[in-house]
Amino acid sequence: MQDQALYDAANYLLKRAKELGADAADCACNKSMSLGVAVRLGKLENVEREEARSAGLRIIIGKQQAGASTSALNKEALDILANRVVSMARAAAEDPFCGIASETNIETNIRNLEIEDPSEPDLAWLEARALECEAAALEVKGVTNIAGCGSSWGKSEVVYGATNGFIGGYGGTSWSLGVAALAGEDDEKERDYAGHSARFRPLLRDAKLIGIEAGERAIARLKSKKIASTKAPVILEARVARSIMSYLISAISGAAIARGVSFLRDKLGQQIFSQNINIIDDPFKLGGWGSKPFDGEGVKVSKQNIIENGVLTNWLLNTSTALQLGLQTNGHASMNQGGSAGIGVSNFVLQPSNLSQDDLIKQMGNGLFIIEAMSPSFNPNTGDYSVGVAGMEIINGEKAGAISEITIAGNMIDMFANLIPANDLEGKSAIDCPSLLIDGMTIAGS
Repeated sequence: MQDQALYDAANYLLKRAKELGADAADCACNKSMSLGVAVRLGKLENVEREEARSAGLRIIIGKQQAGASTSALNKEALDILANRVVSMARAAAEDPFCGIASETNIETNIRNLEIEDPSEPDLAWLEARALECEAAALEVKGVTNIAGCGSSWGKSEVVYGATNGFIGGYGGTSWSLGVAALAGEDDEKERDYAGHSARFRPLLRDAKLIGIEAGERAIARLKSKKIASTKAPVILEARVARSIMSYLISAISGAAIARGVSFLRDKLGQQIFSQNINIIDDPFKLGGWGSKPFDGEGVKVSKQNIIENGVLTNWLLNTSTALQLGLQTNGHASMNQGGSAGIGVSNFVLQPSNLSQDDLIKQMGNGLFIIEAMSPSFNPNTGDYSVGVAGMEIINGEKAGAISEITIAGNMIDMFANLIPANDLEGKSAIDCPSLLIDGMTIAGS
């Protein structure tokens, strides 16, 4: 059930903006609720419940624009917001590329994408799942303590409107459970975690399995060692590999291309991955973490092959960056409450292969299996990349003990060209990919 108060606030802000002399305006009104519990050694430790509403308004006068937001939705607060933003816009510097979406681009059919669970949160249920998860982790032989364990529910709703006639909204829910386990004693302690999130409560992973996974991951990291510096292939576990997709997204953002600060700025239409690599952005995936019926400017969205058979086919564009590049927006605006739209994706997924993680380990022969990445360094102009890692050494296609205090480095252009995906796509994130085998990485050790 959508909150009518959000629609009322959005319509009121747009009306006031026009009355105060705006040539164009857009606004976003949000509502969020959450309930979370934390447990500690078999007892409830903390309960947090939050609820918030907010509204943001952007006003355009000529080629001047400004925006601001408020945490109240009553008419007095909205009047103050509208007057303040108009004054700010009149004093702002001109921006030749400011504007709202064209009427021809706005969405008129808002789909139900099955991302909102109508069931109400149950504090006792959340507590029971967290206690079950913690107990399972503690039962793993070698686990000595729990660094944290909790479960939560969250619900959010947004309504976006603009003076081009668009107004629409959608909401989503999340159920989450996670635990961080400690293994070892004294100076030999190691820590790892496991967790799961789902749009609908029945789809949340079994609490015991999450606890066992966290415990086993922590145990596997004990007795880690450094290795000698070398050049070798690495496998990035799926939870680590997702970060590589984030660098791709930033590199093909229309904002980065317009500024000329992307290592892929001259690569549109070119082969940047091997021919068997496909990356799809699908806003209509039912139950997806990034699913949305329209983009952050009310523009129509569509399923897009961003990488097709290894070829880069699209920049990610909103209205402003499309104008700067002489192109048309393709529905990749991200909502920015009280400001100009950013650039974003929906369900951005590197498609899996038919190779298992074990297949990749055997194929690599000798190298590293990375389970954690820390403190990355990345140059968006050149694609140079380095990151501290921990994981397992691979010898003759077998895991041969934990490693830590290692840095791996490479260039994203080379990494993209050489990566091989596994089949272990997890579906835990809006930006998702399976484990990745990448050859020729520089490894700095002892």
